[in-house]
Amino acid sequence: MFNQYQDIMSVYDVSEALYIGKNRVYELLGNGSLKGFRIGKIWKIPKKNLEKYVMNQSEE
Repeated sequence: MFNQYQDIMSVYDVSEALYIGKNRVYELLGNGSLKGFRIGKIWKIPKKNLEKYVMNQSEE
């Protein structure tokens, strides 16, 4: 899943992969639904965390 992306993804990558807007990605990061970390002002999202998020959403 998401093989075309690197192991650490940007907000842009996540928005592209999920077909959602960047603001929605920031919302998911802010409320803890999607786990990521910040380097300065830039969010980075491990691909494993995105896969976990997608799997959790499919179970609901």
